[in-house]
Amino acid sequence: MQVENTKTVPSFGYEILREDVLRSILGKNEEDILYWAGKDVARKYPLSDELAIAEFFIKAGWGLLTLEKEKKDERLYKISGNQELLRIDTRCFRLEAGFLAEQHERMTGFLTECYCEVDTKHKVVYLTIRTDYKEPITQR
Repeated sequence: MQVENTKTVPSFGYEILREDVLRSILGKNEEDILYWAGKDVARKYPLSDELAIAEFFIKAGWGLLTLEKEKKDERLYKISGNQELLRIDTRCFRLEAGFLAEQHERMTGFLTECYCEVDTKHKVVYLTIRTDYKEPITQR
């Protein structure tokens, strides 16, 4: 699915929603809810390949997504980019993790989870995708 960038939102407005409103509403459940919300967003914007996923990240303002390492059942991605927009020191990246997990699950047809690791020293976020090839998913 092609995502068009027809409108721009001031970053301040985005930050208010992402950093203040969501945290206030979600409270202690923020990480879990954002993960499942990311999976839901991925279902609404199904993408066909990794290039499309990386483009989506850029258009969504989620940063530059790059594949760092790849094994049979695991992939390591890095999110980097404009530090002012990404706010790596303070942001929860579970929305992005859920989105990436669901996209990979849809592409592989097997149960997939994503784990986040924030590297504040190098100002990057690592997302580790693990696919369980013994657990096929059923059609939704």
